[in-house]
Amino acid sequence: MTAPSRKASPHRTLRDIALARSGDKGNRATLSVIALDPKDYPEMERLLSAERVQAHFAGVVQGPVQRYTLPDLAAVHFVMFDALGGGVTRSLALDAHGKTLSAAVLDLPL
Repeated sequence: MTAPSRKASPHRTLRDIALARSGDKGNRATLSVIALDPKDYPEMERLLSAERVQAHFAGVVQGPVQRYTLPDLAAVHFVMFDALGGGVTRSLALDAHGKTLSAAVLDLPL
């Protein structure tokens, strides 16, 4: 039995070149995007501006987004303020934690 062939998708997303981790502290969410291959880091760094990430999370992130580049780790880190509906103990959101933000950022088109 042979494995099914995988056709390359014409619509690449960040998921094709990176993984992500997120967390939360109070009403602040953190998000790290790490290139799977360091050669993809320059493209990732160019595309992932604070403004683009904030626009992607419009309606979720109400405050500013700060971006930190970590070239030695091939990663970009974001701190998103006023992002969790007041924080875990105050929010009425179904998922008041920042954990799901890492999955959502990987849907960004390249």
